[in-house]
Amino acid sequence: MVAKIVLGPNQYGKAECRLLRVTRDTERHVIEDLNVTSQLRGDFEACHTEGDNSHVVATDTQKNTVYAFARDGVGSPEDFLLRLGRHFVGEFAWVTGGRWAAEQYSWDRIADGDHSFVRTARATRTTVVEMDGDEVVVRAGLRDCTVLKSTGSEFHGFPQDRYTTLEGTTDRILATSVTASWRYAGTDLDFDGLYDDIRDLLLSTFSDVHSLALQQTIFAMGRAVLERYDDVVEISLSCPNKHHFLVDLEPFGLDNPGEVFFAADRPYGLIEATVLREEV
Repeated sequence: MVAKIVLGPNQYGKAECRLLRVTRDTERHVIEDLNVTSQLRGDFEACHTEGDNSHVVATDTQKNTVYAFARDGVGSPEDFLLRLGRHFVGEFAWVTGGRWAAEQYSWDRIADGDHSFVRTARATRTTVVEMDGDEVVVRAGLRDCTVLKSTGSEFHGFPQDRYTTLEGTTDRILATSVTASWRYAGTDLDFDGLYDDIRDLLLSTFSDVHSLALQQTIFAMGRAVLERYDDVVEISLSCPNKHHFLVDLEPFGLDNPGEVFFAADRPYGLIEATVLREEV
């Protein structure tokens, strides 16, 4: 007997709608720079199996909706994506949910100028909103947040076998590019304020913890966020270990008392973990 072939989970939409909004109602302009992706979920089986597009909200329509909604203001990326999601679910009866994501890029004023800016690279803010019927999940986070400690990090006591060449150390450079994503407990929150505070707490914890392993540091960062913010349900972190190896300067008749390093880009250790409340 031949098994019946059916359509599984699916979604579609317009990816990476680049959006820059300039607020000009004061002499000091404000800019908001986002990269928005909209994907819809619902009753789209006929399109896949029969080519019937009567339920397909065109991806171009989704793109246009992003820009039209920006005319009324952007605000926090979380609030903006919630507005988009509620619109599509409310406007089209066969759309039962979806996934809306955004990256937000930061700009600083040049010398306190009114309308001149420079792109900052401290981190890229990320947001994902998912809707499934009445269920709404909001995740916030950051990526491309490169951090480094020149001391205060050790790594030793690991198993040794015939393939082990790495030597333990009680003082090393610890560097990584932090990608973090945390899930909120609700949708009516001060998302901008929470993002700033959580980002700063992650950075300060990285700095303050005397690290015996990047795993220990990651857990400490996640635990610090959950202990301070009841509005955060869980947090996931992904941190590549950006290795820095001491350069052998002896062939040149020079010593190297932990001052000159080779920054290797690959291969690299990749450390990932989710920290959550026990009852979740």
